[in-house]
Amino acid sequence: MNYLNSLAVSLSLFAPACAQAQQNNDAQVLQTPDGVRFGLLGLKPSKPAPILFVFATTVEVSLGNKSYAECGTILAKHGFLSVSLDLPCHGKERKEGDGEGLSGWRIRLQKGEDPVADLTARSSKVLDHLVKEGYADPARVAACGTSRGGFMALHLAAADPRVKCVAAFAPVTNLLALSEFAAAKDHVAAKALSLANHAERLAGRPVWMCIGNHDERVSTDDAIAFTRRLTAVGVAAGKSKTPPVELHVMPSPGHSIHATAHQEAAAWILATMAEKSRGTKPKEGK
Repeated sequence: MNYLNSLAVSLSLFAPACAQAQQNNDAQVLQTPDGVRFGLLGLKPSKPAPILFVFATTVEVSLGNKSYAECGTILAKHGFLSVSLDLPCHGKERKEGDGEGLSGWRIRLQKGEDPVADLTARSSKVLDHLVKEGYADPARVAACGTSRGGFMALHLAAADPRVKCVAAFAPVTNLLALSEFAAAKDHVAAKALSLANHAERLAGRPVWMCIGNHDERVSTDDAIAFTRRLTAVGVAAGKSKTPPVELHVMPSPGHSIHATAHQEAAAWILATMAEKSRGTKPKEGK
């Protein structure tokens, strides 16, 4: 059964949430009691709902641009709320003295700061808040992201075990593959943040990724190497004979994704969450 068909199969498990959740096409910008700013797409449900963290650049872009928000928009029909935060050095998270965007990450790392730890800590605080306030079901949390956002979605899952699965669209997997880090090829801190170095903390967690077959922006080769490492670690740890790791290398030009990527990822998230709700595991290969 392919994932687009799984979308229909999984619908029955999420139909009650879908019926109860109110839809809201405009993201609200909110804060936790200790001042962590975040965006929320959807209104407070009558009972805790499944949550999708969506990462791209800023809250407004991540939740408002179809190129990044489509997976969440599809899942909203099944009761999911989408949540986003500004990535480090983007939007309200750009500090004086930082560069902007990925160049800012390099500058922070060179100053001894960790942009990944910053984002994952803020995201976990937001999830704590949403659970406490009755928005979020902590047993049904997923994350997705595009490019640098995919890098952060995977790091969030590594840092917070409440994230049950991750979909990453043309993700950065190794900062040193980026042009912004060309002058920092031997930077120890940047190298340490390579996702391959965090595979142990992701082992056994379902991961779905797609990337173009010649993506020189974030490196197709590094994406392949990361998934191979994640699979090997999962097998070695005894998590599964067939770890739930998928990489779709597609004939999409440059740093782009194939046309149906968001639909496929949304169907995969629904199917994955449905399996976890039933307490079943993917069938092992012989």
